[in-house]
Amino acid sequence: MAEKKNAAKELKEKLLMQRKNAIFRLTDKEVAVCDDFCEGYKDFMNNSKTEREAVETSLEMLKKGGFKEYKAGMKLKTGDKIYRVNRGKALLIAIIGKAPIAEGVRLCAAHIDSPRLDLKQNPLYENEEVAYFKTHYYGGIKKYQWTTIPLSLHGVILKADGESVKVNIGEDENDPVFCVSDLLPHLANEQMKRPLAQAIKGEELNIIIGSRPFRDDEASNAVKLGIMQILNEKYGIIEADFISAELEAVPAFKAKDIGFDRSLIGSYGHDDRVCAYPALMASLNCKAPKHTVVTVLTDKEETGSDGNTGLCSSYLEYFIYDLAEALGSDGRTVLSASECLSADVNAAFDPTFPEVNERNNCAYVNKGVCITKYTGARGKSGTSDASAEFTGRIRRLMDANNVIWQTGELGKVDEGGGGTVAAYIANLNVDTIDMGVPVLSMHAPYEIVSKIDTYMAYKAFSVFMAD
Repeated sequence: MAEKKNAAKELKEKLLMQRKNAIFRLTDKEVAVCDDFCEGYKDFMNNSKTEREAVETSLEMLKKGGFKEYKAGMKLKTGDKIYRVNRGKALLIAIIGKAPIAEGVRLCAAHIDSPRLDLKQNPLYENEEVAYFKTHYYGGIKKYQWTTIPLSLHGVILKADGESVKVNIGEDENDPVFCVSDLLPHLANEQMKRPLAQAIKGEELNIIIGSRPFRDDEASNAVKLGIMQILNEKYGIIEADFISAELEAVPAFKAKDIGFDRSLIGSYGHDDRVCAYPALMASLNCKAPKHTVVTVLTDKEETGSDGNTGLCSSYLEYFIYDLAEALGSDGRTVLSASECLSADVNAAFDPTFPEVNERNNCAYVNKGVCITKYTGARGKSGTSDASAEFTGRIRRLMDANNVIWQTGELGKVDEGGGGTVAAYIANLNVDTIDMGVPVLSMHAPYEIVSKIDTYMAYKAFSVFMAD
């Protein structure tokens, strides 16, 4: 009987897919490496609450790492490390490889925008001696989650004379923060009868910014005037300057360890900076790659990737064409031979809400980076659906380099779904597959990821770049 049990165990290990928690596959020393990597990630998150700040923080790191700004027409050679910024909100990074660029590039694509509350163009108003900013939410959010939490304000204001003013209020310990109010439960009977999606409406996401009136009993809108006086003294702006501003309200939370064992990280904006940071670090640590490596940290993914800083734009394609020309090839040849990891998150299985997932085909916390062959909604709408050949290649590459990985879909077939930038890159005739970190509470003001999964994303991107 014991022999049969042992035979069954051996056969099970040989034939069946194992989905073990990564902690059972790593030594204590390897776990410590994962944890240490995530200390840098938390610092990055605290300094990169918006796509503009993520670009600025990344640029500082790239310049320290010896990367130089690239402009079309520059001569390039093996080993050159370059970058290009697209309008302050997207970033292209490249390391020139040893192989002819006609053999294609190894491309990693992550996005650095996250759901948030954008200020409207005419945001400032007063109601019953309380001053507010009107907002227009950005990306897919549960609106009720954005009430009664501390918010910080980030962005830029372009004044009438063309001067650019940077805004960052609410992150320093001594800064004020802002907030969207909500009804007390005692008086919310009618509100609580609303469907959950309508519990808070878009036009109710009004941010409280002050309540003390300007000291003049004759003045109307005295609170608004008092706020505008403060803003004028601090930034030199007038109300009309809001028209040419990009101001984003984001959670004022810091990235923090979660759990007694400190195994998880809570933060605003894991989607998708938990993939952007590992891709950035893989680029910084990439030494003498065989193929040219390109990393793109892009904007606008949360709203469909449209606009000139999103990947429906041609800026990535133009960059590849410039590299190809500088290195004696043509863009069409290079793109057709290229491979891409669309570095984007997937939803982690939440035991509190198990009904939305099909357990055999979803991602789990602490089981490694997630390879997603296809995304999309229901009938695979909006996906590129990686080929069996490319999926097999990535699978072999991960296994050969001891990367802990898993597979997963974004929920049950008819439950909903979602997309990434993979389809837009695949449309350039590039072999593309999604790979990223599983996230709990995705698109909430405070998301949760595993430290081990985050490190495994970095390891996966690193071996892909080196291959």
